[in-house]
Amino acid sequence: MKPVRVATLLWMLLLVLRLGAARMGSPEEDSFYYGTFPFGFSWGVGSSAYQTEGAWDQDGKGPSIWDAFTHSGKGKVLGNETADVACDGYHKVQEDIILLRELHVNHYRFSLSWPRLLPTGVRAEKVNQKGMKFYSNLIDALLSSNITPIVTLHHWDLPQLLQVKYGGWQNVSMANYFRDYANLCFEAFGDRVKHWITFSDPRAMAEKGYETGHHAPGLKLPGTGLYKAAHHIIKAHAQAWHSYNTTWRSKQQGLVGISLNCDWGEPLDISNPKDIEAAERYLQFCLGWFTNPIYAGDYPQVMKDYIGRKSAEQGLEMSRLPVFSLQEKSYIKGTSDFLGLGHFTTRYITERNYPSRQGPSYQNDRDLIELVDPNWPDLGSKWLYSVPWGFRRLLNFAQTQYGNPPIYVMENGASQKFHCTQLCDEWRIQYLKGYINEMLKAIKDGANIKGYTSWSLLDKFEWEKGYSDRYGFYYVEFNDRNKPRYPKASVQYYKKIIIASGFPNPREVESWHQKALETCSINNQMLAAEPLLSHMQMVTEIVVPTVCSLCVLIAAVLLMLLLRRQN
Repeated sequence: MKPVRVATLLWMLLLVLRLGAARMGSPEEDSFYYGTFPFGFSWGVGSSAYQTEGAWDQDGKGPSIWDAFTHSGKGKVLGNETADVACDGYHKVQEDIILLRELHVNHYRFSLSWPRLLPTGVRAEKVNQKGMKFYSNLIDALLSSNITPIVTLHHWDLPQLLQVKYGGWQNVSMANYFRDYANLCFEAFGDRVKHWITFSDPRAMAEKGYETGHHAPGLKLPGTGLYKAAHHIIKAHAQAWHSYNTTWRSKQQGLVGISLNCDWGEPLDISNPKDIEAAERYLQFCLGWFTNPIYAGDYPQVMKDYIGRKSAEQGLEMSRLPVFSLQEKSYIKGTSDFLGLGHFTTRYITERNYPSRQGPSYQNDRDLIELVDPNWPDLGSKWLYSVPWGFRRLLNFAQTQYGNPPIYVMENGASQKFHCTQLCDEWRIQYLKGYINEMLKAIKDGANIKGYTSWSLLDKFEWEKGYSDRYGFYYVEFNDRNKPRYPKASVQYYKKIIIASGFPNPREVESWHQKALETCSINNQMLAAEPLLSHMQMVTEIVVPTVCSLCVLIAAVLLMLLLRRQN
């Protein structure tokens, strides 16, 4: 074994040992806090257009970059799956609204499909009226059910023609096209929609789409593509906000924000200043990358310092991190009426110096490494561990870092555990209980949190993972052409939290758990019977009509023979 390899293994062993001896949380973190949320707190669930709607080429919809990505046939998605049909949400709107009512949610967060509304991506070229009518009807149906629509303008499904013609988010012209698209939506739906999100998790969109190539459009431009894409996304967000502010706000009285996902980064060794600095750097490269320009007018100083230094060491005359002009800084600063936060898990962070000669990349620019505690509950997905206390810390960090903004939690949830009973998702109940309780503690700390969106309403297409990960409260049988939905145990549990708006007392909360698990066993029996029901349906729809047709044909032949014989 090579000496370098031995050194690396010894270094990793040391880290594992340090993790094993990691400090326990404070007594306050370990204890459960019983109490309720402030009056008016909004509870909801979320989804996105590409992951759920299907109908990818129906009623005038244009192709998106994800249609092109999944149709390439190059093994970019697990099992070569597509979202051509997905949950068939486009045709099952009324059914899904019934599910929302069953959950007793106050709001529903969903996204509009840019290519469904503008098939080429350009408003001046064509507006698809069938797409406009679809979303208008959806909004009306939600409001008639007393469910507030929270609408995301762009959740990763860029019109493919904008990618082909202009290079997508590598081109600054996207900001103008996005502004025109946003204005169309404000004009058509803003009389009824009062909560707008410009972009959902743009960091993942930039990093996986333009750095690693794991997401559409699948470009690998390490150390440059993601920073350029993010730069243009921030400009696009600011343009949309200013358009709303100057043209629509006085008439419609709505709010416009952005939703940013970030895990919490905890220093591996709180007595080591370098680990503390690395954890801070992790958060700035993750959350601060987008929030700092919006709330302070420019990128975090640590990003400018690290990327600038590494760029110079790599022989570049300019930093790979783009620069905002003074005018742009002023224009971007303050362009958010609320901060949307997505959060799923936590990482321990320690410093790790990456030589610049290794080449440019987002990972190397940060000079850190992410670790997990092997004792954290594993939820099935390789990256997702249940660490509720990190949620409270992230919420408090955002509150103090960005000047006490109103915060809406826009994504938080757990995926399906492997080898589990499909509908008895006890681990998701535990995840919900722990994370929502830490959010309640953050409000107690003083965080101005206005609402919570659990992710997600349905099992759905999970990007490069296909249909392997299931985040839904409702199980979707994707092998059935009707895509039936079945409630998991977590439906009953989350509904109880919503109705009580928190955790009233130990006895009541424990009873929720027991009742939720009792109902899921009945639902599991229904799910187990589904193949038989499908078979019976097939017999009804195909075999019976075929047999009847044969009988009619035989009868006709016999009648002809009988007539001939008589003649």
